[in-house]
Amino acid sequence: MGKYIEMKVQGLANSQVQSGAYALILAEKEGTRRIPIVVGMPEAQAIAIALEKIHTPRPLTHDLLTSLLSAYQVQINRVLIYKFEDGIYYAELSTTNGERDVTIDARTSDAIAIALRVHCKIYILADILDECGVETGGERRGDSADSDDDHLDLDSTKNERQVRSWLMQASEKVLIERLQKAIEEEDYEYAKLCQDELQRRKK
Repeated sequence: MGKYIEMKVQGLANSQVQSGAYALILAEKEGTRRIPIVVGMPEAQAIAIALEKIHTPRPLTHDLLTSLLSAYQVQINRVLIYKFEDGIYYAELSTTNGERDVTIDARTSDAIAIALRVHCKIYILADILDECGVETGGERRGDSADSDDDHLDLDSTKNERQVRSWLMQASEKVLIERLQKAIEEEDYEYAKLCQDELQRRKK
């Protein structure tokens, strides 16, 4: 088992990658790195309700799941984000009933929505944070994803996975600007990554 680093949910922002989607921002608890995860509107709503501690008239899906687990005396110990592949983060719930420990695969957005309800810790594999984490240089307030582009520094890394992860979160305007700059500087490998991301979105 690799080393895991504790994260916290910093908030939600409008996604610059997908229309109608949101960016869930996870922040390193004892550090300055952040990871944006694109989630859909229903998932964002489930997370926002937990963050704001809103009580709904009837239990929502994640509330029902946590109630079921509690009724059968199953405790969620932690959420582990253990893999990043093709722009997708993979997570699992570590559970126990006191006699048996069980790991359950889950979408990252669902796992975090549940974690916020049961107040369990969230961890990410250190290798993923090293490769995909964005160094902010300190805690910043504000949820606007539009302001993030100026703080995500691609020039300081040559790690392809980290670059691809950043490009997936960048706005189309920033992508085009980066592509033009890379071509002007004859950095064709970088230009190809920008071009690939633009083409992926058109599909």
